[in-house]
Amino acid sequence: MTASTTTSVTTSAQSIMTQPLEVNVTDYRSALRKALAEGMTEDARVVILGEEVGRYGGAYAVTKGLYEHFGASRVLDTPISEAAIVGTAIGAAMTGLRPVAELMYVDFAGLAMDQIANQAAKIRYMFGGQVGVPMVLRMQGGTGRSAGAQHSQSLEAWLMHVPGLRVYMPATVSDAYYLLKAALQSDDPVMFLEHKSLYTHKGELEDDALPVGKAAVRKSGTDITLISYSRMLHRTLEAAKLLAQEDDVNAEVIDLRTLNPLDSDTLAESVSRTGRAVVISEDTFTGSVAAELVARLQVDAFDFLEAPILRVCGEDIPIPVSPELEAAAVPDVMRIVQAARLALSSRQTTGASR
Repeated sequence: MTASTTTSVTTSAQSIMTQPLEVNVTDYRSALRKALAEGMTEDARVVILGEEVGRYGGAYAVTKGLYEHFGASRVLDTPISEAAIVGTAIGAAMTGLRPVAELMYVDFAGLAMDQIANQAAKIRYMFGGQVGVPMVLRMQGGTGRSAGAQHSQSLEAWLMHVPGLRVYMPATVSDAYYLLKAALQSDDPVMFLEHKSLYTHKGELEDDALPVGKAAVRKSGTDITLISYSRMLHRTLEAAKLLAQEDDVNAEVIDLRTLNPLDSDTLAESVSRTGRAVVISEDTFTGSVAAELVARLQVDAFDFLEAPILRVCGEDIPIPVSPELEAAAVPDVMRIVQAARLALSSRQTTGASR
């Protein structure tokens, strides 16, 4: 987009905005929709683009109703080209808009990795801070819908690896709303990863939220620290409840919320108190976010560790279509419980748990 095009779009957007679009928040999906609706009402520079985000309302119905309210100049259906979607969003962001681009699945980020990793992530640095890329890239990841090996991956470690990208992964209804609102105001490109199995997750919208980059202690504890994010947070909380009932173990549960920025201080403080930790991720075991956290904590909390830190992760395999095999490929509650029991055992001799 040229500067003149940006001005035209912004002027058109301002003329379309009338009353705010009211959204009743009951679940994760409606929280995201509310954040987008409010962001577009508050800032005429916010536009949405992607496949079927307009008339159809998005592959997961997050943008449903936004096209009718804000019009075609602000909710743009695009061709089926991830490179074109992200490339357009980068250009729009560099010339004054605040685009929210949607890729139906995080798996398809591979088709736009040059735009994501070599362009969006590097532009602020290469332009000496004179130009940024205030773009939000919404992507859906994870298992739970029998969508197959090319539509079910957890690729957050790819994105966390790239300097210049912010990576947000909300697990709760409130964080879906507040983190997306914050992403819309960020001057850096934000990779906003939504778990496809959380869209119908129910919850209340809290009055406020922790700042971006601050991990949330979802359950306080003294015996062991369980660290997770996204959908695995909810399984981790179930595991903590089971540990309390069956083992009289008081586990602390931490929700990362964002991977970049990463709240290493909260993690180190917790593990230094409990002396033991398990990191839970739906991502594969090898080269995962969990592996990075274990490496950091082995340094940050080494003097306080009473046992090696364990990882509970997805298997190093393509995700199967079969619901039974798909479920077996990622951590369940009992695998988390068993890892915690192993970490608490005096017979602990290894830093890996599959």
